[in-house]
Amino acid sequence: MSDRVEVRKTYKLFIGGAFPRSESARTTAVTAPDGTLLAHVATASRKDVRDAVRAARGAQESWAGRTPYNRGQILYRIAEVLEGRAAQLAGELEAVGVPAAEARADVEAAVDGAVYWAGFADKLEQLVGSVNPVAGPFLNLSSVVPMGVCALACPDTGGVRGVLGLVCPAIMAGNAVVAVAGGPAALVTSTLGEVVATSDVPGGVVNLLTGDHAQLLPWLADHDDVDQIDLSGAPAGIAADLRARTAENLKRASATHGAEDLRTAMAFCEIRTVWHPASI
Repeated sequence: MSDRVEVRKTYKLFIGGAFPRSESARTTAVTAPDGTLLAHVATASRKDVRDAVRAARGAQESWAGRTPYNRGQILYRIAEVLEGRAAQLAGELEAVGVPAAEARADVEAAVDGAVYWAGFADKLEQLVGSVNPVAGPFLNLSSVVPMGVCALACPDTGGVRGVLGLVCPAIMAGNAVVAVAGGPAALVTSTLGEVVATSDVPGGVVNLLTGDHAQLLPWLADHDDVDQIDLSGAPAGIAADLRARTAENLKRASATHGAEDLRTAMAFCEIRTVWHPASI
């Protein structure tokens, strides 16, 4: 019989490419369906939100300046690392009560989704950008630009795909993100920070917070340095209030639910049109 002491994992936040504990030192217990304690997961505070937004803003311009092809390569690397840790992630889902077959299917869908958005990266401009016919000696161009810093409300019961289904299209388009997840999704969210950290994603492009949506999302909706908030996983009781808050600071609000199509990509972008003098 082995006399080794089990090395238990410490579940932390993922901010700016590092793994800090919550500034408040608070944690939330995650339990199995039978009540067995699985882990204590870091509970993000208002300062953690500010730190994550600051990290995202600092990283976004450089990330958007990379070629779409390069961003696609890095997204594909996320899929590769995710595939290698599929058993661990599926095990964490099973621990919180997700049936084994459903847990495996969720991780596989997340891998496939990362590959999908990796392939989308260098095609978005071709699909949406255009040269527009105008009267007069001008060249009129419409191009796709990222929103900037996006806050993402990930569904508590969405599993791996619920988190990456929002993160991948947002960063594919050149945004930096602050994603929030809690409940049963907290375990896999903490592990996904490790996946991102080993996938060539620059520090600050993806920031993952675990905690209570009702506490964290209003701060993100009010934050003037957040350009968009996706409310896919926001509790129904606060969604209307969050949309009202975004109207006060002209923040875009969406609810893509991680759908793999052009509309999701465009939810994280805007079209910028430029007029340029041209000789006839």
